[in-house]
Amino acid sequence: MSVAPAEVVERAVAFARSHPELLATLLVVVAVLVGGGYLLHRLTRSAGVRFASLLSDRDDVVVLTHPNPDPDAMAAAMGVASLAEQVDTEATIRFPGQIRHQENRTFRNVLDVDLEPIERVEDLDSRTVILVDHNRPRGFTGAEGVRPLAVIDHHPGDGRGESFTDVRTEYGACSSVIAEYFRDLDATPIPPDTHESEVDGSYVVPSRVATGLFFGILTDTGRLTHGTIPADFDASSYLSPGVDENLLDRIANPQVSAEVLEIKATAIEEREVSGAFAISDVGTVSNVDAIPQAADELIRLEGVTAAIVCGIRNGTLYLSGRSRDDRVHMGRAIKAALNDVPGATGGGHARMGGGQVPIDDGDFVWPARRATLTDRLRRALEGDV
Repeated sequence: MSVAPAEVVERAVAFARSHPELLATLLVVVAVLVGGGYLLHRLTRSAGVRFASLLSDRDDVVVLTHPNPDPDAMAAAMGVASLAEQVDTEATIRFPGQIRHQENRTFRNVLDVDLEPIERVEDLDSRTVILVDHNRPRGFTGAEGVRPLAVIDHHPGDGRGESFTDVRTEYGACSSVIAEYFRDLDATPIPPDTHESEVDGSYVVPSRVATGLFFGILTDTGRLTHGTIPADFDASSYLSPGVDENLLDRIANPQVSAEVLEIKATAIEEREVSGAFAISDVGTVSNVDAIPQAADELIRLEGVTAAIVCGIRNGTLYLSGRSRDDRVHMGRAIKAALNDVPGATGGGHARMGGGQVPIDDGDFVWPARRATLTDRLRRALEGDV
């Protein structure tokens, strides 16, 4: 015998009135299920979806790179800015320091990267700051007071964003993380001969951005030869349909200044070798970006498995190290060697690291302390510090 809908409702109401405690329990259970389902949905959303949602809630953002940005930092910033624009959020890119390395300058010019220098916190175009390729603001006056909304990085460190933190130290490049965000959103990489309007989809990876991210991965992983995990290869494969090979070739093969070649030659000529470890002081330089390039050359010498090059500019001693020796974690070695030096900073990855020492404040006299620092660096490479 069928029961009319109206009768069913009347019976339900009568039951609820006669058993109010059961009704209350039922309502609580429903609320928990609904609330728990919503929370589970938010927690299980991919990082890219969560980051795009965060961007869409802001009117404007500043994407901030580390000082003297390299291709990986600039590419990551390009990716974030592009994603922001696609959710109708205005984005500007800022960087402390300079862009002097010929590869970095070429990257910026060929890909027409729109980024401006910053010297003080007042230069920020927005209070909403997103850090890429580093996890603590530095390199400009007032940096210590910046509280970033989000941090996206692959370097070790304890910096965090107020609303979003994604630090993947196992990744070879920050560009790999940003590429993964686009893939999370089912974004289509745009081929260089195709206009964005010809592609269906809510999100795209413009060819210029795809090329930048692809090259960012290549530079930070030594052309995918070290410090990589499958995610770096997956990101490169995902981006490849959008890579402009002509632009990529122009970026990858820039002209080199005479000064850079001379500093490389000095690093090789002045090297001090102990076993398989080489340390070289190239003296005063006008282009600090030549120091890591010199380290790249020194590590290629036959019999050398770990190399550190140092040089001075504007009262600061800069160090850059490279390792292809599984016994030497270069970032930890430089950090350990500088641990007791006043005002010094150092760190990095297993294969590459760097540091800075202020030498014009009287606490660290150079070159009188050269022998002492060289000894500490050598001992750190050997694991004795």
